[in-house]
Amino acid sequence: MAAEPLERPKLSLSIQLGDEVNALPASRAQLRRWVAAAIESDAQIVLRFVGEREGRALNSAYRGRDYATNVLTFAYGEPGAVHADIVICLPVVRREAREQRKPASAHLAHLVAHGVLHASGYEHDSERGAQRMQRRESELLARFRLPDPWG
Repeated sequence: MAAEPLERPKLSLSIQLGDEVNALPASRAQLRRWVAAAIESDAQIVLRFVGEREGRALNSAYRGRDYATNVLTFAYGEPGAVHADIVICLPVVRREAREQRKPASAHLAHLVAHGVLHASGYEHDSERGAQRMQRRESELLARFRLPDPWG
């Protein structure tokens, strides 16, 4: 008897552009593929791309840090399902990609995966947690033939 195929987690994805953002940094289909690859259970995710001003305001309000950061994850809801808003600050992503001498699309894919993994309960506050999260990020990016951000 053949094994039943595993059912993929369901994904509800909304994509938003902040006031300072005029265009998506990747196609909707590509963004969906990156998010879908990273989820491990059913998920409702809002992926919001913002400029420096909104990124700084959110980081200040929710983390007490007066600068824009690359990605912020706001997870909500009960265990077993993922409900989250993931905010990506595009000017920071582009600047970091230049500084790290990597394609902006590869860095963006990494940060989308990073945000989704945070929403799914991954953390990097401990050495063990960081290793687990980095390993998973590397696996996800390899699926898309993107360079290992930790390699």
